[in-house]
Amino acid sequence: MKMVKGNRVAVIGTGFVGSSYAFALLNQGIADEIILIDKDEDKAQGDVMDLNHGKVFAPDYTNIHYGDYRDCQHADLVVISAGANQQPGETRLDLIEKNLAIFKSIVDQVMMSGFDGIFLIATNPVDILTYATWKYSGLPKSRVIGSGTILDTARFRYMLGDYFKVSPKNVHANIIGEHGDSELPVFSTADIGGIPLDKYIKKNNKFSQKDLEQIFINVRDSAYHIINRKGATYYGIAMGLVRITKAIFRNENSILTVSTLLEGEYDEKDVYLGVPAVINRKGIREIIELKLNNIEKGQFKKSAHILKSTLAPYFKQ
Repeated sequence: MKMVKGNRVAVIGTGFVGSSYAFALLNQGIADEIILIDKDEDKAQGDVMDLNHGKVFAPDYTNIHYGDYRDCQHADLVVISAGANQQPGETRLDLIEKNLAIFKSIVDQVMMSGFDGIFLIATNPVDILTYATWKYSGLPKSRVIGSGTILDTARFRYMLGDYFKVSPKNVHANIIGEHGDSELPVFSTADIGGIPLDKYIKKNNKFSQKDLEQIFINVRDSAYHIINRKGATYYGIAMGLVRITKAIFRNENSILTVSTLLEGEYDEKDVYLGVPAVINRKGIREIIELKLNNIEKGQFKKSAHILKSTLAPYFKQ
């Protein structure tokens, strides 16, 4: 049966991130159908029951059910949050060996279903695994998207807003590069309500550049602090995934810092990195190239080099 294009999401992996994402989707009424897929069938079915029991309070009706890889055939968006979690003391790159094998199996089974939609990857190391999904799936780069630095950017905006005592929605600033230790803040293009950050600081002697450097360190290390306290991060990234989903399903042409394949942009090729990109119903429409200063260019190049070096043993560059 030919199915009409809609807003169907298949969520693969119903751990902390996957279940939080499904819960946020339901609360915001963005998807028409949510399919939960997990090797732990009892866990996924329990989530389905729990979510369905809350539907009476949701803004719109959403069909939520348990499924398997065959159900991906008619999904418009497949979100992968399955894989090994980052443990205390581990970096995101430490997870690569565990998760590449898992992803090969997942992506192969999704593509065998006849899936022809968009992949959205959340599992870490997200830039590596998004690149792997692109390679394994054979889909165009525009339809294989990683969550990238969307959460890092959200943390950055929140912390800057808290520091300057303004709404984070009026803070325009980006974290780009690897979603990990080599990411970088783009201070040179950041602004508060349209006023460049450096000018905003000069206007008020309560603020300092040194404080901004510490804010970035806090952003970069946020995951480690959260993991040490509660074992995993999931609410923030779930909200970020929903924001990307909304941009896709509502054809928003919104600019979000996601992980996407660079083909000459920022002077880099054949690597997935977090950069601002225009997102719509077809996936990534275009990459936005920020004008980086020389220091930022060097930091970005270093971040790209780390990911390329990590990829090299697994994929022919």
